[in-house]
This record gives sequence, structure tokens and C-alpha cells, in this order.
Amino acid sequence: MPNSVRLYDYSASCNCYKVRLLLAHLGRPYERVPVDIFAGETLTDEYGRMNPSRTTPVLETEDGHYLPESNAILVYLARDTPYLPDDTFELAEVVRWLVYEQTDVIPTMGGLRFRLLVGRLTPSDPDAVRRKEGALEVLRLLDDSLATRDFFVGGRYTIADVAIYGYSHLAHEAGIDMQPYPNLRAWFDRVEQQPGYMEDVEPYGANAAPGAGRSLYD
Repeated sequence: MPNSVRLYDYSASCNCYKVRLLLAHLGRPYERVPVDIFAGETLTDEYGRMNPSRTTPVLETEDGHYLPESNAILVYLARDTPYLPDDTFELAEVVRWLVYEQTDVIPTMGGLRFRLLVGRLTPSDPDAVRRKEGALEVLRLLDDSLATRDFFVGGRYTIADVAIYGYSHLAHEAGIDMQPYPNLRAWFDRVEQQPGYMEDVEPYGANAAPGAGRSLYD
């Protein structure tokens, strides 16, 4: 594993925050390259060569490879560390939660949070209502999953927890009442007690508002 990597990221994105959080847990040095996704910085030819999907984050390895997709980056960084199990079944469970985080956690509470915070939706819009209803189902599943365990896989903190924590810990910013989810809230506390924990998610910039910038979302 190389000693130094470069992370292209956007400070308000929890997909990017997940990678910064794992790097902090690992105590790994890295160079951070800010990318303003609402100023058209992912739309350039140069960025397209790094990541044709034009999303953040992207990890540049020391040997010059570019790796997009936050959860793929988590797997890459966690290899041969306690954050990624060696046991075949536990490894598959981690993958299960990484997939669920992308397909169910992010489109609901993550997508709703972004759209409400920057004024792209109001709480009464049909899309906002749909996303909130989905978020409540996801949060109930997560809370139930933590009823008999401290962490999502193998009784210990792994990148499954890192991934799910990214957006779920800010679900309240999507207008969601977190009081009905005591197991999830207790798990937040356990995550926040992990060595190296930090939280540095920044507010969205003014150019994230509809019509104010240039991005994949416009």
C-alpha cells in the first residue's frame, strides 16, 4: 500500500467525507485537492480523464491510478487493516452494506438533504415526500439491524459503518426526526468514539442552488 495518496473531493459531500473519515481513522497522510462540483470543475476534459462519470470523490494512488466511487475507495484503503474483514462471510456482509448504502441510504436521506438544503425541493414537493418516506423505511431497517449488535458486521467497526454513517448521521438535516431510532443514535455515539474520528462536512456553497452554478445536477 502506498504511503501517500491524493483525494479529489467536495467538502459538502458525505460521499467524500466517508473517505476522509477512514483516512483519519487510519492516520494516513494524503493530499486533498478541493473540487467545486457546482463551479463546473468536474465537467472539464482533465477531470473526465480521471473519472468519466465526473463525480467526486476520486482517489489518485501514488502510482498514478485513479479510483472513483466512494465505497470502492473505502475497500482499497481498508485492505489489510482491521476495517475490512478477512473472513469470507463477513467480507460479503460488508459488501452487502456498501451496496445498500449506495442504493437505499443515499437516494433517500442523502438526496433529500441535498435538495432541501440548497432549495431544489421544498418539503411538500412530491419528490421530497417520496424520498422522506423511503428514508424512514431505511432508518427503521438500520435501527432494527442494530438492535442486537454494536456495529453492522462482525461485532466490530468496519467500513460498513463508515459508509452508512456518512449520510445517516446528518439525516436530521433532511428534516427527519431521529428520536424514533434509539439504536441508530447509540451507534452514532459508538462511531464517534472510534480512534481518529473527525467530522468536517461543510455547508453547500451558494452556487449549489438551482440555476446558480454549472454541474451534473443542472
